[in-house]
Amino acid sequence: MTQKLSRNLYRAGIVLSFLIVNAAVLYGIGSIWSYLNTGADRSSMLKTGVKAEKLYVPSIDWDTTSYEGRIMEPQSLKEIERDYLNAWYVKNLAYKNNEVLRIDDYYTDSARVNIYRNIAFNKEADLNFESTSLEHHPKLNFYSADGQMVVFKDRNVLEYTHNFEQDTFTGTSVDTASYQVMMLLEDGFWRIRHLKRLQPELTGIDTTLNPEWQVKGRSVYLRDSLYSIKGINYYPKETPWDMYGDEFDIQVIERDFELIRSANLNTVRIFIPYEGFGKNKLVENKLEKLEKVLNVAEAQQLKVILTFFDFYGDYSVLGWTQTHSHARKLLKRFKDHPAIMAFDIKNEPDLDFDNRGKDLVTNWLRYTIDQFRRLAPGKLVTIGWAKPENAHLLKEEVDMISFHYYGDPSDFENIYTRLSSKISKPLILEEFGISSYDGIWKPFSGDEEEQALYHQKMQAFLAKEKLAFLSWTLYDFKEIPGRVVGPLPWRRAFQKEFGFFDYSGNPKPAFKYISN
Repeated sequence: MTQKLSRNLYRAGIVLSFLIVNAAVLYGIGSIWSYLNTGADRSSMLKTGVKAEKLYVPSIDWDTTSYEGRIMEPQSLKEIERDYLNAWYVKNLAYKNNEVLRIDDYYTDSARVNIYRNIAFNKEADLNFESTSLEHHPKLNFYSADGQMVVFKDRNVLEYTHNFEQDTFTGTSVDTASYQVMMLLEDGFWRIRHLKRLQPELTGIDTTLNPEWQVKGRSVYLRDSLYSIKGINYYPKETPWDMYGDEFDIQVIERDFELIRSANLNTVRIFIPYEGFGKNKLVENKLEKLEKVLNVAEAQQLKVILTFFDFYGDYSVLGWTQTHSHARKLLKRFKDHPAIMAFDIKNEPDLDFDNRGKDLVTNWLRYTIDQFRRLAPGKLVTIGWAKPENAHLLKEEVDMISFHYYGDPSDFENIYTRLSSKISKPLILEEFGISSYDGIWKPFSGDEEEQALYHQKMQAFLAKEKLAFLSWTLYDFKEIPGRVVGPLPWRRAFQKEFGFFDYSGNPKPAFKYISN
């Protein structure tokens, strides 16, 4: 009996091994077949690690109101747009790296000649160009009866280029041009056959402020009445740096805004985390929460300074289409909200100067401001500089000069005087404060009484100079995310206790000096 059972187990083992081997063979054949059939997806062949559609998202606005030939099918137009923008993307990659990778996928033989010639010249001269296009306005001219050829004029293409010679940054060029374009359908994909550069068809853009918000000299006016900014940077007590997450509670925010208003403050500064809101693919749920916050601010008669691009730090030219798409969608939805008084382009961008380069950061800021000007001309624009000595940068491009200060009050007057001598626009002390932490990590560094004395001195100076301010911050926080100040426990502990209210929500002595 035992011998028979052993033979059966042996046979079963052979059969099972046969089935496993065959399954592995079939799986391998299936994988190869799948791989071969996905080879036609050219966006996955760009070898960038991410599909081009996710990386290159300039705004594109088609005009199909009048053209000759066959009726343009919506799906065909979508495919033309996809391959046309991909053509721009691979060309920009080619000039950045001086490589011809995938040019043949998006340009016909004759159209590649000039690109190859330019790349050869740039490589020989050790030149590189990091370029992007942010706006396209194509007008359809002709669509052939067989659906194999399309002709259109891409008007007023907005392009930015960073120039490098021997890997050294030499400057930035900004260009607006129109292009006459012919594309052919080959092997199921649209390729550029002809791309001729033309003069732009520029039209005037009204970037003046509407009557609601105006800047006159060093002052800000709301509907012709002087508006003195007295405010605070805000996060809810239980959800700092995660204001729009799963624990979002609009009733908590409503009570906090009522408290802020009752403290003789009229302005709050809140933040939009770039990645947290989905980068260029905005998360609808978070947009709805932001709208609720703005509605509560309006109900409480608080004006909002809305800070964009929090925790963004790339600035690379090829990524500009993503950040501009992010801003474009947010502005379209919120630019007319009555609670918003100003857009703060970026929080403390000067902290990225060392790692990213001052020129790269300031160029990104300059051209992002330009986008805000064109898309939301009715709002004020500022930048939240971390260091007062950098606050004069781009002073001509913004409406208000915002800067942060966490130093000794006795030194502030000299710092303010130096900055004020360079500026003829409204100044805002956009962040300031001191921690009351005196625990094990920083013994004898301060306490609640010293915090109160700090704010008393600062508010006395702010009142004397009539300087706009937004203090940091309403509450002490039990936890600080590592991405905010890093993993070092003494830095995180110190950051927790800048609030005017303690962990339990009780007012600290400094609350007496939250305003002037």
